[in-house]
This record gives sequence, structure tokens and C-alpha cells, in this order.
Amino acid sequence: MPKKSKPVFSWTVHGDGRTVSPNTAVAPDERLHWPQTIGIGVQHVMAMFGATVLVPALTGFPVTTTLLFSGLGTIIFLLVTGNRIPSYLGSSFAFIAPVSAAMGPGRDNFGAALGGVLVTGFALFLVGVIVNRTGTGWIHALMPPAVMGTIVALIGLNLAGSTVPKMKEYTLTTFSTMAAVVICSVLFRGMLGRLSILLGIVIGYLVALPQGEIDFAPVKEAAWVGLPAFHTPTFDLHVILLFLPVLFVLIAENVGHVRTVGVMTGKSYDHLNGKTLMGDGIATMLAGSAGGSGTTTYAENIGVMASSRVYSTAAYWIAGFVAIVLSFMPKFGAVIATIPPGVLGGAGIVLYGMIGIMGARIWVQNQVDFGNPINLMTAGAGLIIAIALNGGDNVLMIAGLTLDGIALGTIATLLIYHVMRGIALWRKTVPTHVDEPQGAQPGKLG
Repeated sequence: MPKKSKPVFSWTVHGDGRTVSPNTAVAPDERLHWPQTIGIGVQHVMAMFGATVLVPALTGFPVTTTLLFSGLGTIIFLLVTGNRIPSYLGSSFAFIAPVSAAMGPGRDNFGAALGGVLVTGFALFLVGVIVNRTGTGWIHALMPPAVMGTIVALIGLNLAGSTVPKMKEYTLTTFSTMAAVVICSVLFRGMLGRLSILLGIVIGYLVALPQGEIDFAPVKEAAWVGLPAFHTPTFDLHVILLFLPVLFVLIAENVGHVRTVGVMTGKSYDHLNGKTLMGDGIATMLAGSAGGSGTTTYAENIGVMASSRVYSTAAYWIAGFVAIVLSFMPKFGAVIATIPPGVLGGAGIVLYGMIGIMGARIWVQNQVDFGNPINLMTAGAGLIIAIALNGGDNVLMIAGLTLDGIALGTIATLLIYHVMRGIALWRKTVPTHVDEPQGAQPGKLG
């Protein structure tokens, strides 16, 4: 007889239900007693909170709406994956750059930004459908580490210019916040260390307060209980092109997250890559359809699992419901909206830099050979194009479309890599060790 699938809302109680047994862990299909599970779920909310609310604070998206779709997105993800992958879906940093470009000076195109989020989510869902049928081999062929690292790096570095006005106008607050984030990340251990961005924002807030940089009037006017603010997306081809490069980052984050969870639990979840991409895609589409930030699987919550040894998906259901409850508190959203520009600038310096360095981390982890000119020129040219043509007067007009920054850099990176690789395969000329006495030698591609 065929094996019956386990009900979605069925978890086996681990051990005595109160503690994690020595040398064991609470598996995704297990849980502790509900009071302990709720406690772990609240820890997951704390772990995701700083990053999830920072993205809408930086981009101008409504905070409570983002929290609503973060919680709903997490629940959708758990349902699509059959409750087998423990993960929280929070606001993706990768969306900050295209949203900022779409809503920059003279644009203020919030509806088009939502359209970009929605289309990106739909594209991610389609990728998930394909991966569910064919596996991830084609993704690695299209985006080897040299390409993926470059795309991630250019997204972070392209945001650097947005911190300049805040550094100039709110110098003390900006650099106090940055210093607080940096120091807290190494001063504290465990949960506090993982909350360094949130702690830095709180400290920066206290620095800004006596300088009169905070307006509390909206907090007084906001209701305690109410619906989140919903918005309708519009569709603009130029804006959509700004968003599509984010797709590559979401794929990398998602596949990497599944792999990490597999290593931590001692199980392989590679066969669920398609489902996880589909779940994230649906969550991002839903967010974009009504006013929320795009979502991604959160690495922040992996730290909670590692320290607690609790991988139960039940804790993520709790976290999702808590986020939904918070989204119906407009006064809470109004408090977040009072975070002054200098504080956001200081947090942004660290955050954008971290995104850029994540690209370099991909190169290092995958031992990308920069003695290979294919890798070297792909990364070098792609980054320069993205950083140099970053908007304003620095754009290219091609067939009536305005291309700049991330979109242009991503296209250039993909073209440079695959054209060079195609020629190298045809000519069998891949000089990787040009400093050796015998000159250029054939080497490994990619």
C-alpha cells in the first residue's frame, strides 16, 4: 500500500516535550509542548524583526502591510512545502535597490514598484515550477558562482550613493548608528548579537531624539487597532526591468537556505527546491499585489535554530501568526515610521555593504578562480557598468528602454560570461595561469 502523507498540522512531541534531549534536535515534524514552542516562535519574530521592518522603513513601504504579508507569506511557504522546511519569509534586502530606483527623485512610483515586486514573484514561481520538474542543474549552468557573486555584489554596491545625503545632513546620527551596529555585532553573543541592526537602530534613535530629528505627531494620531494600508500595483516595463535581476538573488538565497537546513538537520531537502521557490514566489506575488515588500527565506532565523536545536515548523507557524497580529496595530507601524533619516542612513551603510560582501562571499566559498579571465572580466566589467551607470544622467537608452544600474549590470554580467565562455570552448583557450614560465595554460571554466 502507498505510504500515507503526514497531515500538515501534525507534529510528534519531542522527548518529554519540555527540553531538547542531549545530542539530539527537534526535527521539523516534531515540536515541544506548546508553551515552549510559542517561546521559540517569539524568538523567531525577534530574529526577523529588525531586518523585516528596516526594509519598508528604507523604501517607504508601509510597515504594517509588510508585516502582514511576511506572516502570511511564511504560512503559505509552509503549506506549499508540506510543512517540511523550517523557514521564515521576511523582507528581502535585494528589493531595496530597485524600489529606491523606482521611487527616487522625480519618480515616486509606488504602484510601479509594487508591480515590479509582483512580476518578480511570478517569475520566481515559474522558476520553481521548472525546478520541481527538472532540478537545479540549469540554474548552476546559467549562473555559476562567478556570475551569481557579481550580481549580488552589484546590488549592494549600487546602493552606496543613497547613503551620501544622510551622511552629510545627519552626520552624528548616521555614524553613531553605524558604530552601534558594528559594535553590538561583536559585543554580544547569541540572540543579542544577531539583533545588532535592531540594537543599532535603537541607539541611533536615542542619539537623534535630543537633536529634534523625530516627529511623534503621527504616533499620537494613529489608532491602536486597524487594518494595514493596502495599495494597488501598476505595471511599467522600465521599472520591471529594474526588478528582474533580484530574481537571481532570491534563487540563490532560497537554494542556499534549503541546503543549510539540510546540513543542520542531517537530511537532504534538495528534492524540495522547486517547492520552496514556488512558495517564496507566491508569497512575493501576494505582497506585491497589495502593498508589501518582496519576501525571501531568512538566514537570521537559522541562528535561532542553531542555538536552540529546535527545527520545528510549528515554531514558524507561531512566528507567522505573531507577525500578522502586529500588522493590525497602526500605532506600532507609526512608531517604526518615526525612525529618522540619519538612523536609516547609518543602518544602510552596514546593510548595503553586507549585501555587497555577500557577493564576494559567494566567490570565496565556491573558490572562484580569478586567474581565469572569464571570471575576472565578468566580475570586473559587470561591477563597473552597474556602479557607473547608476541613474540620473548616467543611463543608457536602448530601443526606447532606459537601462541603468542593477538591470544593466546584470545583463552585462550574464552576456560577458557566456560569450567569453562560448568563445573559449570553441577556441580551447582559457589562460588561467599566465604567470607561469610556460605562459597561458588551459584551465577550468567558470
